[in-house]
Amino acid sequence: MSSLLSRLSSAAAAFAAGLPHRRRRFSTGVVSCLAAATLSAGLAAPAQAEVKVGVSDWPGWVAWYVAQEKGYFKKHGADVKLVWFANYTDSIAALSGGQLDANSQTWSDTLGPLVKGLPLKAILVNDNSAGNDALLVSPKIKSFAELKGKTVALEEFSVSHFVLATALAKNGLKPTDVKVTNLAAGDAAAAFMAGKVDAALVWNPWIDQITKSGKGKALFTSKEMPGLIPDLLVAQQKAITTKRKDLVGMIRAWFDTVAFIQAQPAEAAKIMSKVVSLKPDEYAVFMPGTKFFDAAANHAALNPGNVASLAAVTPVIGGFLLEHKLIDGKPDPTKGVDASLLADALKK
Repeated sequence: MSSLLSRLSSAAAAFAAGLPHRRRRFSTGVVSCLAAATLSAGLAAPAQAEVKVGVSDWPGWVAWYVAQEKGYFKKHGADVKLVWFANYTDSIAALSGGQLDANSQTWSDTLGPLVKGLPLKAILVNDNSAGNDALLVSPKIKSFAELKGKTVALEEFSVSHFVLATALAKNGLKPTDVKVTNLAAGDAAAAFMAGKVDAALVWNPWIDQITKSGKGKALFTSKEMPGLIPDLLVAQQKAITTKRKDLVGMIRAWFDTVAFIQAQPAEAAKIMSKVVSLKPDEYAVFMPGTKFFDAAANHAALNPGNVASLAAVTPVIGGFLLEHKLIDGKPDPTKGVDASLLADALKK
């Protein structure tokens, strides 16, 4: 892929080209058992001798390839096969249909299957978006009060839409106080750069490009909504029962991975960039806005008593999904989390 930064001189063309990334749109019908079976008809059933894990394009998930390359799976006795999905929603369907033992997916995209009664459990939090999603506004807009009545470009019913709803609520505005223009992320960025809209809700690398151009600034980022955009490892209950040792080893391998990323971020970015065909310096843009979760952060996230835990944030996320008819029932987070594997992983 040609350099993302070199495209700044012709930003609109670059934005319209549809740069990769990633797990942005909340899935809807694909999580039903019927759709899952249809989408995954060509996939083999998980091999009994390995944990088959779906991975899509997001830093907290691409990092699993660091674990693979550095030998952390082998170190902790985890027989893991990473399966790449260019289309994120296909991975959700494959897990829901039983073609994967576990999958890399968001909590928001796990709530739908839980409402349908599928036996899935979140067993690890890989990361939170902590700046990789942002509401960008023109320099003349100084506050949320000045955003009222303005036009915001974003992809409806996506993570970006959820970020906007959260930002407005936190700053005393209602969804009806702004005018939403439904555009794919690249088109939203291009429209903003061309001055056709007052604001845009996008993610990196567009955030980085727009702010460096001087044409926009971040009025709100995902760093200001801790716990609300969690990216997870979600497993089938059957796999938890039959392949528990491998999954526990995988969790231990993750903690080694996070330690490596923190100690050697440049080397980690080099490994991860190869997976998605970017240059290391291009991929480095995503790292600061990704809060990788270590053991302590996971303990807090899987503990229902914590203010930013999966259980605690479910009413907010579920409320957005219900409001927009993306799920058809109230999710029960207690049915979708299994913290016992983390507990085993932390045992000496």
